Amino acid sequence: MQLIACSRMYDVAPAAREAWHGIFARLVALSGIPLAPFIHQAPAPIEELWARPDMGCVFMCGWPWAMDPAPRPVPLAAPLPSPSRYVGKPVYLSDFVVREDAPYRRLPDAFGGRLGWTVSHSHSGCNAPRHHLLRYAARFPFAGAVGPLVTPMAVAAAVREGRCEVGPMDGFAHDLLRRHAPERVAGLRILESTDVAPIPFLVAAPETPERIVRPLRAALLALHEDAASRTLLDQLLVRRFVPVEEAAYLRLGPTWAAAAEKAGMELPPRGMAAA
Repeated sequence: MQLIACSRMYDVAPAAREAWHGIFARLVALSGIPLAPFIHQAPAPIEELWARPDMGCVFMCGWPWAMDPAPRPVPLAAPLPSPSRYVGKPVYLSDFVVREDAPYRRLPDAFGGRLGWTVSHSHSGCNAPRHHLLRYAARFPFAGAVGPLVTPMAVAAAVREGRCEVGPMDGFAHDLLRRHAPERVAGLRILESTDVAPIPFLVAAPETPERIVRPLRAALLALHEDAASRTLLDQLLVRRFVPVEEAAYLRLGPTWAAAAEKAGMELPPRGMAAA
């Protein structure tokens, strides 16, 4: 069976996808494991990608990975983002973005407006935003919820076009957009950001044999030492890949979800029609 490699979560622009595919090519060269680059674009459900038995190296969000029953996909490695706001750790956050001309200075200033969201199983586009809202409100404080918008790029478009006043964007995807497609986030600013959480990581399908997992993982962890990979990593704002700390994913995402659900902070709110 031919294994696939897919960067769907962070294919924010053609130039970014080209760099990810370059990384996959170096991974094949260094590991000796054949991988076929695979494109799985929105609106195709990303859950279909994560269910494929031929996953060889695919980005997956940590919250659905933690919440799914065993057997879970096999963790390979996590990216260490290079921007300073990630403090040299394999973490990310969600940016609440608004239009530059919006009058808001703090997130509560926008309460009563409309909040965008991506999909219900997304940490950055649903779980982290609703957890962040707990510091300000006992229940959903917006008048409307706009979604499912599916991707950070669609969130940016919805805010720019005025379909919602505020939208949560995966911060790493946001940074990649600023690097590779700045026109798609032009006219937006960050109002607030959530606390950091473990970043989405690369996985293989649950039944992938160790003889394949071991060389793929070793090659990912050594990519920063490969001269041909360093330029690609720089283009993708990645310092290097590091081991996946599974316990962090099993702990934080479900903990944030439980706190939000206990408080009744739902996104999208129950009984509120999707827009």
